[in-house]
Amino acid sequence: MAKFRIATPTGASFTTAGDYGYEMEALSPIDAEIFEIRPGSEDEFVSAARSADALYAKGRRITKRMIDGLERCKIIALGSVGVDSVDVEAATQKGIPVTNCPDTFIDEVADHAMTLILATFRRLIVQDKLVRDGRWSEGRPMLSKIPRLMGQTLGLVSFGHVARAVARRAKVFGLHVIAYDPFIEELVAIEHGVEPVSLPELLQRADIISMHAPATESANRLIREEHFRQMKKTAIYISTGRGPTTDEAALIKALDERIIAAAGLDVLEQEPPGDNNPLLRMDNVILTAHVASASARFDPARRRRVGQELSLVLTGRWPMSCVNPSVLAKSDLKRWQPVSMERGPNS
Repeated sequence: MAKFRIATPTGASFTTAGDYGYEMEALSPIDAEIFEIRPGSEDEFVSAARSADALYAKGRRITKRMIDGLERCKIIALGSVGVDSVDVEAATQKGIPVTNCPDTFIDEVADHAMTLILATFRRLIVQDKLVRDGRWSEGRPMLSKIPRLMGQTLGLVSFGHVARAVARRAKVFGLHVIAYDPFIEELVAIEHGVEPVSLPELLQRADIISMHAPATESANRLIREEHFRQMKKTAIYISTGRGPTTDEAALIKALDERIIAAAGLDVLEQEPPGDNNPLLRMDNVILTAHVASASARFDPARRRRVGQELSLVLTGRWPMSCVNPSVLAKSDLKRWQPVSMERGPNS
């Protein structure tokens, strides 16, 4: 039997069941193995994972009941930026660090956000349809009513890694960038050449609003009907973060009643959307299937990162990205410096 045993639910959004080659690059040297737990009740999960040394969270929500049943677990690792599939508070109470991949696919998401900004602003899907429908002459009059992109104001709601990468891209197109984020110092935005503003000011000034808030309790339906009514009637709304950060019913109403002009969405409250979702039939909406982070690099990079995080903690060292860092101060894990292969598997 391996020295370390890592439990994981069968199946995931991006991987083939049983294929853990990328994760094992960092785990094989420490004599660790990954074993799968088939779908079942929370009690069945606990029974199978009770003695696991670590949990690789994917494929299902990890609840407080499941976490409380783990007797030896030293780390819960996620291969995503978002951590809403794990009860982080329950893990913190049990002294288990929860890790994620906050910087593995920043550029992909920023590229996709910029793609949605450009395509939505220039009404790309509608323009394509006009040509295919033999309505060539209608294209130019439509765009003649829209200002040029250069000189427009882009408002970023939240100013984390992805938003900062979007800001760099937007500046190349001549956009003025403002940002609202109550959790960062104003100097951080200023250092990136971005103007820090309040949320009301952002909504009133921005020609393009791009939502980047994480799926936290405080950000749940952060943008609601009253916020859409503060926006310009010509504003477009972009979202590539998490669906629940936007009140979707309010967004649909704002689009239907032309309170705002258009939207480009990679994320929705319900994914995939039901056939009766009005967004599917709106000509002023561009939709993609929660694919912003997807690229040929995405899967190998995030899975290698999961393996590295598991290896670090299982061998008594601090992880690279911990979403509940207070548990580290109380643990016997040792800080590590990435100076050689002996100090960390990602050095």
